Amino acid sequence: MSLPQDGLVAVVKRDCPTCELTAPVLGELARRAGLTVFTQDDPTFPDTVPAPVHDLALDMSHRLKIEIVPTLIRLEGGREIARTYGWDRGEWERLTGVVGLGDGLPDQRPGCGAKNVEPGVIERLKIRFNETGLRSRRIELGDDEDEQEAMFARGWSDGLPLVPPSEERVLRMLDGTARDPQEVVGLVPPALNAATVEKIAVNAVMAGCKPEYLPVVLAAVEAVLDEGFAMHGVLATTMFVGPVVVVNGPIRRRIGMNAKGNALGQGNRANLAIGRALQLVIRNIGEGRPQEVDRATLGNPGKLGYCFAEDEEGSCWEPLSAERGVKPGVSAVTVFAGFGLQGVVDQKSRTPESLARSMAESLKAIHSVKLAPSCDALLVVCPEHERTFREAGWSKARLYEELYKLCEIPGEELIAGAKGIAEGGPPSLAGKIVNKFRPGGLMIVRAGGNAGMFSGIIGGWSAGGPRGSIPVTKEVRP
Repeated sequence: MSLPQDGLVAVVKRDCPTCELTAPVLGELARRAGLTVFTQDDPTFPDTVPAPVHDLALDMSHRLKIEIVPTLIRLEGGREIARTYGWDRGEWERLTGVVGLGDGLPDQRPGCGAKNVEPGVIERLKIRFNETGLRSRRIELGDDEDEQEAMFARGWSDGLPLVPPSEERVLRMLDGTARDPQEVVGLVPPALNAATVEKIAVNAVMAGCKPEYLPVVLAAVEAVLDEGFAMHGVLATTMFVGPVVVVNGPIRRRIGMNAKGNALGQGNRANLAIGRALQLVIRNIGEGRPQEVDRATLGNPGKLGYCFAEDEEGSCWEPLSAERGVKPGVSAVTVFAGFGLQGVVDQKSRTPESLARSMAESLKAIHSVKLAPSCDALLVVCPEHERTFREAGWSKARLYEELYKLCEIPGEELIAGAKGIAEGGPPSLAGKIVNKFRPGGLMIVRAGGNAGMFSGIIGGWSAGGPRGSIPVTKEVRP
């Protein structure tokens, strides 16, 4: 049924107490003012109206952009001139020109959510009415094709099954951000293809993200596409590295990220799906695939997805994002070109001096004991180790100062052939003191479970040359 050119239109559903409440009023308006009623769920509702029009397909509700029921609309000359929703006696009388409505009813009552805007329904309606605005090419599968096998065959997968990126799922994912779906976040190497918000959302769907994760994924993509991070170099190097994402700020808790026990392991959807989405963007938009431009000799398991949150609430130190210039309370991601995890096992140190020495010796071993400065590193301090520093009154700045000092190495130990190891630097290092890390090359975060004196080191790709990578921090935008 089409809309009347002039008159009143109401949209209701039986599964709404306010619609039930106003059923007598709707019947009165149908008799006195020529009301047309569209019902979203029950074709017989309301029985006070002689001929309610069923809108079970919700086409009319979508066309009228109904968000709340009951909605009452006045039309003149085929155009809408007034609208109200829920029950408000004064508003209904003003809109209809009929006084004395709803005798015995409360003056006001809020309405209910309309069926046409429910999750899953609104996406299907947008597709049916060709209102998606999506520009990504749709791949049609044959009747006998298995979705998972088809995605594997087309090279979209990181080796694990994917969530099929249907139009409904992509539209729902895009609801997680206010950004324009066609905004170009950057050019993804090595192919330098444009990563729009929409295309990133497609990969976020495949990775298993929820819509509320999308702003974090977008920030992580922006960070790895920053010139300083050198994503092309991170791909092309034969080293072990891939992007490691550290999340700070209130969004960690809103989306349920894990900063505590097993924070760097499996079991948390947000941690794993965000890291995986970033890697799928690199693979599917940038065409960065193993044994092609990705030339890693061994790689590391974190290249499936390496993402965790810092435990800010349990820490006595400022979070990594604040340390890197982001205002406190603002959500941000820091990306770091990192290896897998190297453990720092120290269950006996009870003084900060002893524990700092233990950590420094472990730090000096990463990459190669014969090379310095050789790489950056992210030190993940567990709660029990952090407690040792806290109880002694050591700030993070004090720990940085001590670690840099303890990571100074006599040049004689680094010369090629020293200690019977062919690897090493030139003879000119003799008589010099060399630090394992460049200034700013060491970062510290707090994460992990409350039990166990086990911290971790994530070594990184060398930042000493023009082709190296440096950590990059970006704020998370809605």
